[in-house]
Amino acid sequence: MSATLSPGGTAPVRVMLCDDSATVRSALARLLEADPAIRVVARAANGQEAVTMLAGLPAAQRPQVVLLDLEMPVMDGMTALPLLLRQSPRPAVIVASALTQRGAATAMAALRAGAADYIPKPGAAGGGLNDPAFRAEILAKVKGWARMGATAIGPAAASPRPAMAAVPRPVRPPPQLPMRGLRAIGIGCSTGGPQALATLVQGLTRPLPVPVLVVQHMPAGFTAMLADHLDRLGRLPCAEARDGEALRPGRLYLAPGNRHLLVEAAGTGMVARLSDAPPENFCRPAVDPMLRSLAACCGGHVLAVILTGMGQDGMLGCRAVAQAGGTVLAQDEASSVVWGMPGAVAKAGLAQALLPPAALAEQVLAAAGFPAGAMA
Repeated sequence: MSATLSPGGTAPVRVMLCDDSATVRSALARLLEADPAIRVVARAANGQEAVTMLAGLPAAQRPQVVLLDLEMPVMDGMTALPLLLRQSPRPAVIVASALTQRGAATAMAALRAGAADYIPKPGAAGGGLNDPAFRAEILAKVKGWARMGATAIGPAAASPRPAMAAVPRPVRPPPQLPMRGLRAIGIGCSTGGPQALATLVQGLTRPLPVPVLVVQHMPAGFTAMLADHLDRLGRLPCAEARDGEALRPGRLYLAPGNRHLLVEAAGTGMVARLSDAPPENFCRPAVDPMLRSLAACCGGHVLAVILTGMGQDGMLGCRAVAQAGGTVLAQDEASSVVWGMPGAVAKAGLAQALLPPAALAEQVLAAAGFPAGAMA
């Protein structure tokens, strides 16, 4: 039987829900199917049920996305994950974890094991599953990963290409690399960011001569686990930034959840500053204040990179970097789970190139002075 088309004329995204709570499964189904572009095709109470159901469905009816709870009886999500990923066609698995340090650690372990993404379960105090921010995030991730497909997970070889012709002409000519006097690199991301960040960081095969600052929209507690996740890749030492610490070359500093990350001049170097200033673009940490502070501290000696994410956080910060004479790169639409943040930068004419994360890593190395032949 053919699927009913969504109003846009395409078949709805097929989703499986796997959660031991019948109440949660029903609430998630209502939330997702309120969007005509999504259809829940299966519901399972534990990992074993999910694996059995998935194997029993005809290939054309199998879910493109599985929302997988991590803590369940009979078979938990971490045990089920590799079994689900062995199915063909392979679904994109988004794991759901508690808003706790333990939940964050398990979610990052799931990403290393092949999960496409994670989503923190909202607490009752924040409105639970009815929280508008949670609704927007889960819809964006489900539709984004269905469009991307599970095969998009992980590093992908790609060649740099200039900004697409459909995008307004950049405000400046293509980047002249290496950048003379590069002092810092600032990276911003949100929805789909952990996987994009991991791919970019894995591509940094040479020690960088400058510090790298990263803002990923993520709850407090999760950022420490993300820093550990990136540190385990073995490329750049990575940790949450600490207020007042000197920023050292070749290290990656991640903004802690619920704190803005800024920089401040200190002699010939820089120190990190953490701020409780109000959210910007509904986010704390936000990308814009980090990039503004880099532009103010380093002038045009800044490379800004904007990865996948909802909204337009980072666009105004990139404008400050560009106006100071720095270089701006952004993730391309095809490789982005959500092309909101990088798209806003591109449409503003600020992106000097649009690239997938692996190719962005090559450009970062080139900006730091490593020729293409030395990047393997």
